[in-house]
Amino acid sequence: MSKKNNDYGIEKSLKNLGISKENKGVSSGGKYFAGGDLLESYSPTDGKLIAKIKTADADDYSKVIETAKAAFKEFRMIPSPKRGEMVRQFGLKLREYKDDLGKLVSYEMGKSLQEGLGEVQEMIDICDYAVGLSRQLHGYTMHSERPGHRMYEQYHPLGIVGIISAFNFPVAVWAWNTALSWICGNVTVWKPSEKTPLCAIACQNIINEVLKENNLPEGISTMIVGDHRIGELLVNDKNVALISFTGSTRVGRIVGKNVAERFGKSILELGGNNAIIITENADLDMSIIGAVFGAVGTAGQRCTSTRRLIIHDSVYDEVKNRLVKAYGQLKIGNPLDENNHVGPLIDQDAVKQYLDSIKKCKKEGGKFAVEGGLLEGANYESGCYVKPCIAEVENSYEIVQHETFAPILYLIKYSTLDEAIALQNDVPQGLSSAIMTQNLREAELFLSQSGSDCGIANVNIGTSGAEIGGAFGGEKETGGGRESGSDVWKYYMRRQTNTINYTTSLPLAQGIKFDL
Repeated sequence: MSKKNNDYGIEKSLKNLGISKENKGVSSGGKYFAGGDLLESYSPTDGKLIAKIKTADADDYSKVIETAKAAFKEFRMIPSPKRGEMVRQFGLKLREYKDDLGKLVSYEMGKSLQEGLGEVQEMIDICDYAVGLSRQLHGYTMHSERPGHRMYEQYHPLGIVGIISAFNFPVAVWAWNTALSWICGNVTVWKPSEKTPLCAIACQNIINEVLKENNLPEGISTMIVGDHRIGELLVNDKNVALISFTGSTRVGRIVGKNVAERFGKSILELGGNNAIIITENADLDMSIIGAVFGAVGTAGQRCTSTRRLIIHDSVYDEVKNRLVKAYGQLKIGNPLDENNHVGPLIDQDAVKQYLDSIKKCKKEGGKFAVEGGLLEGANYESGCYVKPCIAEVENSYEIVQHETFAPILYLIKYSTLDEAIALQNDVPQGLSSAIMTQNLREAELFLSQSGSDCGIANVNIGTSGAEIGGAFGGEKETGGGRESGSDVWKYYMRRQTNTINYTTSLPLAQGIKFDL
């Protein structure tokens, strides 16, 4: 590196966030403890050990659940606007710690500093959204068929919400879930990714300040760092009413099945294989910007990363040539250096999957317009830096049907828009999609019932960068879950229908007579 990590203020940020060289990975009841194995967090930025974390065992898990259960009994009785006030104060704390937390996200996960700061801003935004929503958890009133009766619906808290988050968004996805859970009256138990545990400890430190200052039960927010065994305990625990899981489709199948077997609720945010259709009527300047950021942002490790470009044959060569030129201008290196566009992959396993995917693509017949490979040298000592690459392929290739969490962009040619939409939909995943066009008819067809089959469909923006105001999630092997905005709050509550009889008689529905 041209600069040491200390030059970017990492040590100061860790101190400000309450991160020491050795940490306990369980926060419950305001105390940190853990009786499990030792976990070491290394930065993919420079390969250095950031800190050690003592992880949880089964006994620790039991303590966390008991603390959460006790907190729920009190928290559910606090009026929702008052719960919103707690979330408002949490948002203010995040503003205070934004620079430090954004820097930690960048250093521990590897995304660019701008993306790290943006992730913390997402946390702030969802807090603002949840505060307003805390006064709008409305039900509906219906007309009864029986005279002198009133019917309405209301929503009640579920109880304990379990959140299992992934490394690529180590703080924002937790905030999406927990901010809504809190204003709905739930308490949360968070199992963060083992690849980014320090980000979770920092967040827990921040919310602990709010809980303490407001004399609120500290079990409202608990965190438990552990391996798959802790995840299995959470998923199979009947005390946990809802599991929100972000991760691979393979693990999501297991989570969904196990939660369903105990009649729990689940929100599944799984794999994506997102495409941008570039039509002959597209603004190519916009298209190139959207495609490049979508493909290389977070080093291709977003669930909404652009994996495929489906390009009209009349502009295919021009788009390819402009992409090649743009890729030649990318700066790859330390993500804390704001001059760099692309940081590292999360770890060596991710690098191996990236290299294996390139081999498979070539074996199936893919032709690389921009070659990939591992970057080596003094500036890439962690061994996690790779070259973003571009391959010309057929959509039917097995590797193209698979989600590779890395900066590999596939180019596919089409002739008609119906063909392009069919190619877009012809993958197992269904998260995000986009079309670049200045033709209204093309845009509306893409958004119609015969268009994109994804949970997110955009026009003239890329596949990546969802706002918190809309419901986030996808279809098919993406899991069908929704998080963040719109009416997603209903996922975190149980619906109840109430009928009130204010007469002196008891008429039955459907005109049934039952006289004694």
